[in-house]
Amino acid sequence: MKKRMLVGAFGAVTAMLLLASPAGAQELVDAGQEGDGSGGLAFVLMTVMVFVIGLALFFMDRIRRRATEE
Repeated sequence: MKKRMLVGAFGAVTAMLLLASPAGAQELVDAGQEGDGSGGLAFVLMTVMVFVIGLALFFMDRIRRRATEE
């Protein structure tokens, strides 16, 4: 049983490292050039990301509060 859990944990960590490594090496939006509007796109995407994270935190807190009220 312990061996099976150890193999599963090792497999999960290995899968996470393999799946996450390409995302760290890429630049999804290149905002380094001037005149092509890429800086504006990067700002809009960052703003959307901030609002999505804020909404996720709001709803997680709301769910937690509802669970503690019951």
